[in-house]
Amino acid sequence: MFSGIALALAFAVLLVPLAVYAGPPVLKALSGTGVERQAAVPSYQRPPAELTQVPFVNTLDPAAPMPDAAVLGTLLDGELRFNGSGTVSAAVTDVRTGTVLYERDAAAAGMPASTLKILTAVAVASTLEPDSRFVTTVHSAPASDGGTVLVLRGGGDVLLASGASDGDAVVGRAGLATLAEETVKSLGASAGTLQVLLDDTLFSGPALSGAWNAADVEAGEIAPVYPLAVNSAWTDESRQSGEREDDAALAAAEAFRSALAAAGAEAGLTVADGIERGPVPAGARQLAAVESATVAEQVEQMLLISDNYLAEALARSAALAAGREASFAGAVDTVTAQAAALGIDTAGMALADVSGLAAENEVSARQLTEAVRLVLTSGGEGLRAVARGMPVAGLSGTLQGRYEGGDDDAAGAGLVRAKTGTLFEVTALSGYVTDADGRLLAFALVARGLDGNTGQARSAVDSAAAVLAGCGCR
Repeated sequence: MFSGIALALAFAVLLVPLAVYAGPPVLKALSGTGVERQAAVPSYQRPPAELTQVPFVNTLDPAAPMPDAAVLGTLLDGELRFNGSGTVSAAVTDVRTGTVLYERDAAAAGMPASTLKILTAVAVASTLEPDSRFVTTVHSAPASDGGTVLVLRGGGDVLLASGASDGDAVVGRAGLATLAEETVKSLGASAGTLQVLLDDTLFSGPALSGAWNAADVEAGEIAPVYPLAVNSAWTDESRQSGEREDDAALAAAEAFRSALAAAGAEAGLTVADGIERGPVPAGARQLAAVESATVAEQVEQMLLISDNYLAEALARSAALAAGREASFAGAVDTVTAQAAALGIDTAGMALADVSGLAAENEVSARQLTEAVRLVLTSGGEGLRAVARGMPVAGLSGTLQGRYEGGDDDAAGAGLVRAKTGTLFEVTALSGYVTDADGRLLAFALVARGLDGNTGQARSAVDSAAAVLAGCGCR
């Protein structure tokens, strides 16, 4: 009898947890509903309870399993579908090993839209020192009427502020009001009437490209490019969109002259009306200077908000550093040459500008993916800035308003880091993501030949990138 009681108690002990854990699935199976399984979310994809006080990222495990190319390909093919016209070029590569995991017309060259800025950033970051700065200067020379000629010389900084310098900013690190105040301090009271001259000769050739659509210029996507501008030539200095100045250099010079007049009035100096153009005269003395944010910081800014004007200006400065003219041709040649020098296969690549606006640009998904892998594996601080500058899905820059829709897209929020690209006929996304097993993947997804279905194509591209984020794919 005692043995029977003990046996019954033992069964009871076993049946209670069995009922708790196995009961619900059994009941769901009997009722015809599917069994729900809780997915294991890796620690690096879980939202942190608090922000770490140490700004570092742990090295990924090199032994993490790699996605199965066949499984991954099936999933991506399923997402990269949309109604209407258009074709898709795509490439996905494991960053550590260089293993190609997925390609779909990856070698087909065509319009990359603003994902071209990845190549531009690579060229700028590998040509200019990452901690170097652009300097805007003022020089003085005696005027024929006994006064003083002050020459404002652009040094490549197109992120100037009209007001005071802000040492904590990228846009507005160098301020024209601060430059004017420093100029007045250096002049003294015997300078007489001051005449402002503008030297914007650092860049050469046409300021406006014939490859740009007039509608894009009118909409403020781009403007004539000069070696100095207030906030990338936007007419509203407080914004990063809208109309741009037709003559950004002259607008900056007028802001400087106004600040100079205000500062000079307190010192008893008079500033003449009008601004003339001309180079710094031989023998002129430098009076004052303001320095921009670093090249690395400006590259990050360019990628974050996809600033076409800044991209064109940075590439011209890179062209000068490479011994070429700071012109459209010089900028294009520098980007292409640097890509080739760094090991990117440039076969079939053809560029008409460096911002991605020109319809004549031809870049392949494979080339974009190679560029992303390059910046992720480089030990150079300049190229690392390119990786840092890419927007984060759902959080920053041009990706801030994306990945906020359904569950599929939301899987990429906070994980996908990529450069966007959008034209009427093109939508593209190129960047990198760590998948659910801890493999770092570089990718490029480009839909071309669109006609009124850009939104659908963009959604497909976003969903495909989200698949990479959530996929172990084995």
